[in-house]
Order: sequence, then structure tokens, then C-alpha cells
Amino acid sequence: EVQLVESGGGLVQAGGSLRLSCAASGFYNNYVIGWFRQAPGKEREGVSCFSTRDGTTYYSESVNGRFTISSDNAKNTVYLQMNSLKPEDTAVYYCAAGLGPMLCPSYYGMTNWGKGTLVTVSS
Repeated sequence: EVQLVESGGGLVQAGGSLRLSCAASGFYNNYVIGWFRQAPGKEREGVSCFSTRDGTTYYSESVNGRFTISSDNAKNTVYLQMNSLKPEDTAVYYCAAGLGPMLCPSYYGMTNWGKGTLVTVSS
């Protein structure tokens, strides 16, 4: 069964850090795995993506330099290290995966989704 399970969300003060994990089962290699977030009343936004095929990464302008995406192939897990968090980073963060070229920040082609993990950054 293809499955993505996120963990690591929580409440943190502005300037703090969190690390999100996305554990994949049933697939991993040759996929693009990405993090998308959705804040209340806003559209879903592509944050960062990673290609397990060639290591290509993508970061949105709003998180570039603060967030780092990485992969542990032995654990079939993608991590999102989030530093210097801001209140505007507050959202539900979803892990998603799909075969094919990286189209991030678009979530077109992302065929598998986790249930999401809430990140709340207080000011």
C-alpha cells in the first residue's frame, strides 16, 4: 500500500525551529516528494520539493534560506528542517509524492498525499 505519514509539527515561538518528517511506504525511488502548506483561508502553496531520482531540490521564495529539505534513502524518509520560523509559516503542512518531472511549486502530478501536520508559530 502506498502511504505517506507526516510527523514533527507543533507549536513554536517565532525564530524557533522544527523538523518535519515524511515517511513513505510502498514507493520511494524515482519519485518527487514535496512539502506543501495551507493556511486558513489561503490556497495550498508549494514549499519545498526533492527528487529522489537525482537529488534536485526546490524552495519557494518565502522559505529559501530558512528551510532545508533532505532525504534518508535508507529510511524512505524526507525531512524538512525549518529554521527562523515566522508567524506567517503557520499552516497545515502536507507531504506529497508523484512520479515524473519536478513541477514544484505546482502540485500537479502529486498523486499521493499525507494527512498533514499542523505547524503553529506564535509571535
